[in-house]
Amino acid sequence: MAETDDWAYLNIVGALPGWTPTPMLALAIQFGGFGGVALVVAAVLDQWTALPAALVAIGVATAGSGLMTVVSDRIRRADPPPGYRDLLFGSSVDVVMGVVAFVAFLTYVLTRDPPGIVGAVVGPETPAPVVFLALLVIWDLCYRIGTAWWASVVGAWRSLVYAGSFDRATRQAFVVCDLLVLAFAGIQLALVPFAWGTLLAWLVVGHVLAVAVVSGGSIVRLRLG
Repeated sequence: MAETDDWAYLNIVGALPGWTPTPMLALAIQFGGFGGVALVVAAVLDQWTALPAALVAIGVATAGSGLMTVVSDRIRRADPPPGYRDLLFGSSVDVVMGVVAFVAFLTYVLTRDPPGIVGAVVGPETPAPVVFLALLVIWDLCYRIGTAWWASVVGAWRSLVYAGSFDRATRQAFVVCDLLVLAFAGIQLALVPFAWGTLLAWLVVGHVLAVAVVSGGSIVRLRLG
């Protein structure tokens, strides 16, 4: 499922000792495991009001995992230039950008007192297991945001530098990859209703629009040849 140099999520799944699950099984384990824990926490601690947001967030993260797998496979099948492949998969910038997104989220939480789901996460009456699970899922989402940004930016660089040397089939293959990166970012819009009325909602929308502009520019460059 993963090569030695790949995004962190794929390297972790591919490095499980003695067992490499299929992509579909890995996704089922991710959603079922986190979703099951969320259900147990909601039942034991009577936190049912937070369950819909938790399940949507877990679903978005799981869908992101699936799209990461598809994007990685398609890029490798397109026979990418070594410099682009190494920069995208071997630099670990996806993790760095995920950390930056997560720290930005924590900064927002610690310096503001927003209503809704964010307030519930940081509220003084929130049980510790709920906070732990929420922050774990939020980290997962922030990592996907960082990876989407990195894939988008490096994809634009690839198109600017190499598009003229690609044949038509290769350009089309990378157009599909850029569209998948855009979809990877776009699924995060499902989180917006749960953060509506806060700055976080607009930051998610802005993130998706920015990826659309960068990946869209990459597609235009590939179309021009």
